[in-house]
Amino acid sequence: MTQTEPKLILITLLVKLGVAAAVSSSLVRSNTFKRLLLTANRAARETLDLVAMILVPLTLGVWVRVMVPNFLAADISFEASVLLGLLVGPGFGASGAVALSVPALLHGEYLALPVLVVVAMIAGLFRRVTSDEDVWSFSPMIDLSIYQWVTRNLRKPQLDRQILLLLLIALLEFGTSVLARLQPRRLFGLYSSEVWVELTVCACAPVVVGIPLKIWNAVRIERRLEEQERLLLEARLEALQRQINPHFLFNTLNSISSLVRSQPELAREMVVKLAHILRVLLKHRDAFVPFSEELAFTDDYLDIEVVRFGPKLRVVKEIAPETLDVVVPGMLLQPLIENSIKHGLEPRISGGTVTLRSRMADDGRFVVEVEDDGVGMAPERSVAVAGDGVLRPGTGVGMKNVRERMYVLYGDLATVEVNSRPGRGTRVTLQMPVVEPGAEAWLQAGMDAGRHALNTAGTMLDDAVRSIRSPKL
Repeated sequence: MTQTEPKLILITLLVKLGVAAAVSSSLVRSNTFKRLLLTANRAARETLDLVAMILVPLTLGVWVRVMVPNFLAADISFEASVLLGLLVGPGFGASGAVALSVPALLHGEYLALPVLVVVAMIAGLFRRVTSDEDVWSFSPMIDLSIYQWVTRNLRKPQLDRQILLLLLIALLEFGTSVLARLQPRRLFGLYSSEVWVELTVCACAPVVVGIPLKIWNAVRIERRLEEQERLLLEARLEALQRQINPHFLFNTLNSISSLVRSQPELAREMVVKLAHILRVLLKHRDAFVPFSEELAFTDDYLDIEVVRFGPKLRVVKEIAPETLDVVVPGMLLQPLIENSIKHGLEPRISGGTVTLRSRMADDGRFVVEVEDDGVGMAPERSVAVAGDGVLRPGTGVGMKNVRERMYVLYGDLATVEVNSRPGRGTRVTLQMPVVEPGAEAWLQAGMDAGRHALNTAGTMLDDAVRSIRSPKL
């Protein structure tokens, strides 16, 4: 194409943002698309179906740009190639880029095929060397991303993959513009003699890529919150089944009965703690609670167990003060402590010690450890459990629930590790990113706003389609 006027380029960039938002919003209204997008380990057929659903409207946009003069904003094939590479990897991303280039090839733009394939493969290779969260959390708010990167590096210099992705997209766009300037009839691109316009084009490309990621990530987070609510409900019901059963309840009541005459104050305290445990388990709990609140709940449980087991059970706490305000998933510690007592210490005649630790790691993550010096586990059951969504040996029902909830909430940013030696004890270590107090409420509010925005965008898109089909036009 020939050199474009700066005014037309700016208008094109603005419309591009709307096209990206409209297409991504309309796609996410499909339950099939959401299922394919949110499937953790897609089969090849599912990946092809996902790519096809993304390509249908975007390939149509390239065809519209080729057929309709000066309607350049319909073609976001460059940004779509980047998006496909980030979502499905270099192989399937390159296949999608080939399909995107077909209308341009028919129009004589023969460089479209190799350029889009290279762009998709570079984005796919970036996807392979980074994590899912780095891709999904990519923000189209360039100024905010750069500001956060600068403030973080002032405190502790580190490589930021999101800024790296932002620069990568901008550089790929710049290279495409230069090539389009040299071969205007062989490759479509927006370029101008004005330097500030060129910089604007390069800065707009990450925003166009980031808009679908933001919209789809909102649905992804909403799905994770729904899954977290389900798992939290299961945890509460499971705690009721495992703890508030005749064995636990009768043993606790018998302990209280034996203390009524000899130690009435201790008996009264046990009644209060038992009532508190029942109240917490039966009421609705938030998905996230301050660590201090989670500790208070486990303290009541441990106090009752200490009275029941007597001197056979000892409890040691090594809690860092700065961790008390950290927000953690509710009902996180109790299953781990119960496992230590029931499977580690109870089979041991002399009993033992349960140690609870918390600290902040050097990388800024929150670390919790539950350790006992009990009988331990067999070697085949003592394994590391990573936050990858895969069930591993060495995890009982309670541990399985903890692992699943950690994965649902944090993805591969959190880990659960079990280390045990027969006859020496077991240590469970949880590592998770820090969620600022109040952020979970903001996240839920964001999900509500996101649902409203998606519904509004879908309604506007339907109205636009109806107006296009109207005979009056």
